[in-house]
Amino acid sequence: MPEFDPGTPSIARVYDYLLGGKDNYAADREVGDRLIAVFPAVVEAARENRQFLSRAVTWVANQGVGQFIDLGCGMPTAPNTHETAQAIRPDARVAYVDNDAVVLSHLRAVVEKGSPGVAVAAGDAGDPDAILEAVSAGLDPAAPTCLIMALLLHFYDPGAARSLVARYSAALMPGSYVVISLAHGNGEDGDRWFSTYSAGPAAARNYSVAEITTLFDGMELVPPGVVDARQWHPGWSDLPTLPFRAGQAICGVARIS
Repeated sequence: MPEFDPGTPSIARVYDYLLGGKDNYAADREVGDRLIAVFPAVVEAARENRQFLSRAVTWVANQGVGQFIDLGCGMPTAPNTHETAQAIRPDARVAYVDNDAVVLSHLRAVVEKGSPGVAVAAGDAGDPDAILEAVSAGLDPAAPTCLIMALLLHFYDPGAARSLVARYSAALMPGSYVVISLAHGNGEDGDRWFSTYSAGPAAARNYSVAEITTLFDGMELVPPGVVDARQWHPGWSDLPTLPFRAGQAICGVARIS
């Protein structure tokens, strides 16, 4: 796990800043401000991603799934995954996974305050075997699980990302679900946003929508499929036309059969 350094911007803390959180430092805010200068709507896109996650977790919990693995979960931001899932299923269990020291400290504080069914694991999402071992104690391997990979996979090249999704999903029971979202840029402004971000916390890749769709290969996409986060509502078929924007969160939910 990387050592804590407040002078080095963090993926999780930059995201926290864009969401209006307070768990960030000057280095994170500096990166966030550069991103906003290039693409002011990044703040809206970050919030839209959180709203999508809440809808997706709610929907999956309503399908009878009672355990969740939230990979690269970032700072606790209300509503958290466990709050959303337990509003539907009070017995839901959630394993949060991250490798940021500040994130882990905040997550452990959530558990210590009394959050039944919540576990925290330190680890790198790029090591599925270690992560699955770390979360196994708190989850039932024979029960369906929801795997969440939100704004995570664009830090890997498409081939590596597909391999990660395949390795995690292969470990889950049929009837499990995978929730994925990635940042996506359009045109020169979108490319400039990704270049600006990559000069800060970590290199990020601007996937095409087609490349994002391939992450769900071998699974059953839940309608409306792979869409803008603003368009993902369970069962929607007539999707609203959205005005052109330099970037957004692209997302989808799929069932493992």
